[in-house]
Amino acid sequence: MQKQAAILKRTEWAEKPDVWHGEFEGKHFGTNVSVMFYTTEHIGRGPRLHKHPYDEIFIIRQGRALFTVDDRQFEAVAGQIIFGPANIPHKYVNLGPHNLEMTDIHVTDKFEQENLD
Repeated sequence: MQKQAAILKRTEWAEKPDVWHGEFEGKHFGTNVSVMFYTTEHIGRGPRLHKHPYDEIFIIRQGRALFTVDDRQFEAVAGQIIFGPANIPHKYVNLGPHNLEMTDIHVTDKFEQENLD
C-alpha cells in the first residue's frame, strides 16, 4: 500500500495556539520520525536527565541552551544542530536571556524515554 500525504493541523499537536510547544508521533503516518517542539521562556528550565533507545536530533531555532550529553557540557545557540546518540543520557536548559525554541527529531515511530534523575 502506498503512503499518502497527510496534513496535521496545529490543534492536533500544539499545546498552545501561539507557541511552538507540542509533539506528534510518526506512527500515525507510518514513518519512523517523531517530533517534539519545545519552547520555554524560563531561564534554567528544560527536560530532566533522560535517555532514549534511538537517536535524537536537536535543532536550536531561537535562544541559547546548555546541553549535558553523557559527561560533557556545552552551549548551543540558534542555528546549531546537535546530534544525540541512542542510549546516551542527556538534558538541556534555557540559558536566557530570551526564549529557548527547539525542534527535537526522534528517530522512531513512538516516543520512549527513561528518566534518570
